[in-house]
Amino acid sequence: MAETTHGIGGLKYDHSKRERPQELNVFIALILIVAVFEGLGFWLMGQSFLFDSGDRFDSIFNEARLQIIILQVAIIGIIAIGVTQVILTGGIDLSSGSIVGAAAMIAMSFAQVAEVNGFPNPKGIFIEQGWVDLPVIVPIAVGLACGVVAGGINGALVAYTKIPPFIATLGMMVTARGVAKWWSKGQPISFPTESYSKLGAGMTPVVIFLALAVLFHLILRYTVYGKHTYAIGSNEAAARMSGINVARHKVMVYTIAGVLASVAAIVLSSKNLTAQSGMGVMYELDAIAMAVIGGISLQGGRGSVIGTVIGALIFGVIISGFTFLRLDAYYQEMVKGAIIVGAVVLDQWRQNKGGKT
Repeated sequence: MAETTHGIGGLKYDHSKRERPQELNVFIALILIVAVFEGLGFWLMGQSFLFDSGDRFDSIFNEARLQIIILQVAIIGIIAIGVTQVILTGGIDLSSGSIVGAAAMIAMSFAQVAEVNGFPNPKGIFIEQGWVDLPVIVPIAVGLACGVVAGGINGALVAYTKIPPFIATLGMMVTARGVAKWWSKGQPISFPTESYSKLGAGMTPVVIFLALAVLFHLILRYTVYGKHTYAIGSNEAAARMSGINVARHKVMVYTIAGVLASVAAIVLSSKNLTAQSGMGVMYELDAIAMAVIGGISLQGGRGSVIGTVIGALIFGVIISGFTFLRLDAYYQEMVKGAIIVGAVVLDQWRQNKGGKT
């Protein structure tokens, strides 16, 4: 039987060198982690981690735990979608957590009610100006504008001053956190309108997260924006020579990341019914970790939003699993650190392996 060849010069296609999609590898890792917690659950706790071990027959899954897993990663997952696009261009964004704090404070100040239990709102920021009981579109627009400004500054610094993304976004991280503390002199802002409080109620954060994930998956895969994002991350010099306006595109990518951070801020402040200057601390590192665990290469040009979503689920499973096993919270931080380092080591190994083949 003749051997199948293709390409130039009759080169033989070697099926053994065909790699599985990175998203599939990450999904397999998710299944293995769930299996580990299932085994530990039966061994240590005498019950299942994700499956309903009671006498109900309406569902085989523990729906309450599934909801907790996805809820606790949904808001950071929104940030991770923006961070994913930044990393795909070969950059990094350390400012997203601080943008959450600043945008939450500013948006909530425009979402307050005039009276609480018949008395003037004791936490009211703009009562004297009469900027209370405003339509919900106002605080949403103000919050998103904060993300546009912060993300646009990040992008402009990276694109036009050639400052390394690490330094540019580090500066924004400190500045935005300072703005969050200055806005109300460090005091929390509470008592939002009913329409604003609905933005983060129930499973709404999950719906927003998944909707944005689908949207940006389609954008990155099927639009010119997505092609340019991958091209810049793969080879910026080649992208510039091919006619791509690299500087303008980077500004756009960082601006989108800022806007998504502000979306997370609006949802988070609505869910908590209050905004505090300390909101979003360490969120940027968790978002980066979700992206890297999901197969996004820190060198740029490789990965997808689907991988980031699975990476977020891995984070949620680990956190919920440790709570299920009644282990102290500081173990979660230790494991997070180990996972981040392990994901980066794996990424470097993949890059080195790809360079040798």
